[in-house]
Amino acid sequence: MPSVNVTLKSGANASELENAKKTVTDKGGKITNEFKLIKGFTAEFPADSVSALESNDHITVEADSEVKTQ
Repeated sequence: MPSVNVTLKSGANASELENAKKTVTDKGGKITNEFKLIKGFTAEFPADSVSALESNDHITVEADSEVKTQ
């Protein structure tokens, strides 16, 4: 399963993040990391179910990848 990063958009209610976590587990995914500095998490999530997360206007969903600095 691919990994995705889910973060709460500015001004959104924290309950939306809990709703996203529930969506992940309900659709067969697994939360692998919860962020401490920002409101969000990383999850392993079936690729064919990502649209269930992306349809939530209060969160941002991005593919998890390595970040490099110059």
